[in-house]
Amino acid sequence: MTGRNQTIVSEFLLLGLPIRPDQRDLFYTLFLAMYVTTVLGNLLIMFLIRLDPHLHTPMYLFLSNLSFSDLCFSSVTMPKLLQDMQSHVPSIPYAGCLTQMYFFLFFADLESFLLVAMAYDRYVAICFPLHYTTIMSPRLCLFLVVLSWVLTTFHAMLHTLLMSRLHFCEDSVIAHFFCDMSALLKLSCSDTRVNELVIFITGGLILVIPFLLIITSYAQIVSSTLKVPSAKGICKAFSTCGSHLTVVSLFYGTVIGLYLCPSASNSTVKETVMATMYTVVTPMLNPFIYSLRNRDMKGALGRVFYKKKTPFSL
Repeated sequence: MTGRNQTIVSEFLLLGLPIRPDQRDLFYTLFLAMYVTTVLGNLLIMFLIRLDPHLHTPMYLFLSNLSFSDLCFSSVTMPKLLQDMQSHVPSIPYAGCLTQMYFFLFFADLESFLLVAMAYDRYVAICFPLHYTTIMSPRLCLFLVVLSWVLTTFHAMLHTLLMSRLHFCEDSVIAHFFCDMSALLKLSCSDTRVNELVIFITGGLILVIPFLLIITSYAQIVSSTLKVPSAKGICKAFSTCGSHLTVVSLFYGTVIGLYLCPSASNSTVKETVMATMYTVVTPMLNPFIYSLRNRDMKGALGRVFYKKKTPFSL
């Protein structure tokens, strides 16, 4: 590390996705369509939850925050990726890189915490249905949402400040399509042991513990359902939790596979493709999962647009 030349880096170069030049326009169109779908889908969910009184419940309070988080999470990387795909010199300023890293961590962490809150909501709804309104009070729901935002703010700021103290070498090429924290650490000429220790400790708190809480919640749900075995009860449990389980599997499956179960054989190309899954694909699929597999959302869609078509009906 000490033998590498240090310099004041004013910008980084992003290698982007491993795409052949003759396929660039095709992938640009594909990613543009995916981003537009992500924006419109998540805006639609927030729009329906805001307008339909039937959706003013704890579950949909968390879902509206999750949709906002997905929208912002995708917007942290996708516009820059699309711009770089049309640019001959895909660079990003030093300050812009740290800013992108901060908001990437912020909205990724926020999604993790919101998924825990949604799992707890489903646990209470199925295991304690008679006490649901008492337990999931508006005060508790607001507390869970605010706590999620506060914790993610401090966590993202901690890593950003630790990264800003590092010096970088003349080689300022990031082998990624965004300012990934691990990719930046590889470019640093400074001692990164403190950063790596903090990543290890906070990674367990921010990622592993929420994942275990979600697994525990659904284990309790399954146990409670099996105590009174009935086809109706099992169908209701799967209907209530199916959408959430799909989202949890998509998000945590790719993140854990990439960061917590790294392989020495993982190439940069493989890591970039896996990162694309949870930064691009997952935020796009979430609106479809929650709207197509959720009767409440489909009902709200019908009620809202029916009102729009019949404004003068008695």
